[in-house]
Amino acid sequence: MKTLDAASYTTALNARREQSLGQMAYDRLLDMLVRRDLPAGTVLHERRLAEMLDISRTPTREAMSRLETEGLIERQPGGMLVVKEFSLRELVEILHVRRLLERESVMLATGRIADAVLADLQRQMEALLGAGDPDAPGNWEVDRRFHDLIADHSHNAILAKTIKDLRLKTQMFNLSRMPERFEAVHREHLAVVAALRAKDAAAAADAIAAHLENFKQGIIRRLSEV
Repeated sequence: MKTLDAASYTTALNARREQSLGQMAYDRLLDMLVRRDLPAGTVLHERRLAEMLDISRTPTREAMSRLETEGLIERQPGGMLVVKEFSLRELVEILHVRRLLERESVMLATGRIADAVLADLQRQMEALLGAGDPDAPGNWEVDRRFHDLIADHSHNAILAKTIKDLRLKTQMFNLSRMPERFEAVHREHLAVVAALRAKDAAAAADAIAAHLENFKQGIIRRLSEV
């Protein structure tokens, strides 16, 4: 059995540590993008971000490279990195694809999610709806849990990853600009959950397709007013 000498062992530990820091930097930057702490058009300086995250520049650079690959930040002429601002056309196209994929995903997931899990998700949605606060952080978390739960239970890893990647792009749109959609979103989610609990795949597919179509139309109306 091959063993590592002291130098190789230290190198391996450092590599793992850098990898862990890179993931941490990615997670924190992604959260800042989604929550609009770094709004569209923000110029991203590697050194400043590293200082903000309190980590070295290497994992920060790796995280920025990953976000660029995923299309959440983009490189401008001259090499400057900025937070991407998605156009209306891009958002509409993304939501069109999401509607197709999530319709398939929810049909595959029907009957695979434990009723206790769905009941807990339903309680969280009803609590947020009752609180009536469109800006509550819990809205983002429940939305993520809802869509990820369905994608993961499709038991198709490629489908699930594609859906999650597309969701990140639509989350870059500031939903606080659509407070009128707050109640509708939760009620549309609850309709999907009800269909899942009834193990009605067709109803779940129709409900999630309607939800994403309504979301798309809401974005079109809101951006058309700008």
